[in-house]
Amino acid sequence: MKKLNKVEQAAQPASTATETTAPNASIGNWVILKNNQFIAFNKPAGIPVQADKTGDKPLLQLAEIYTKSKLFLVHRLDRPATGVVVFAKTKTMVGSLGDQFKGRSVRKTYLAVVKDLPKETEGTLRHFLQKNEKANRSAVAEAAESGDLSELHYRVLGSSDTYHLLEIQLITGRHHQIRAQLAAIGCPIKGDVKYGARRGNRDRSIHLHAWKLAFQHPVSGEQMELTAALPDDPVWAAFKALI
Repeated sequence: MKKLNKVEQAAQPASTATETTAPNASIGNWVILKNNQFIAFNKPAGIPVQADKTGDKPLLQLAEIYTKSKLFLVHRLDRPATGVVVFAKTKTMVGSLGDQFKGRSVRKTYLAVVKDLPKETEGTLRHFLQKNEKANRSAVAEAAESGDLSELHYRVLGSSDTYHLLEIQLITGRHHQIRAQLAAIGCPIKGDVKYGARRGNRDRSIHLHAWKLAFQHPVSGEQMELTAALPDDPVWAAFKALI
């Protein structure tokens, strides 16, 4: 059995970023781990991972400025969400991580805060999701053949007086999957008005955090586990003792 190499972010927790974030002002504080093969960041809310129609500088571009090198996109994270994002530095890493994501051997663990408690404290959600490109939104398809099978496992970690914390293992990786599936069971993520939350967060973030990402290093073969610190936020702070 290969030893699990856990890497927790020792730098500052992610804070909400805006389109005016200076390229080199704080990005160094977002770094979880960097080596010859890849660099991992704790993405703040409000920054797109790749270029979008807004024209705001994406994390990929900021990361290339920071590293002064070409980087490769291997996975994505929604703009209003926070947490682990990995960019490859080599084509070997691109191929390896790409194969691992396609083969579903990458372990993706998220945390989500919801207002409404699921009926079951633990369970697996399976839906067929259909993406609406124009609205940039996904929803449960009326017929299975018109959607993509989407699967995740969740468990309730605990509750405060107002909210509930869910740990989510993402099995597939569809567009807005966690957001759409939680909304489908009547549990939209805090702040996620696009998927039914009663009101948004002031900074337009949502309480969805890509907490851990585990994969096999393409060169050494060791199992890596990257962990992103929670955002500096009162709601997240209330749940820190549970994780």
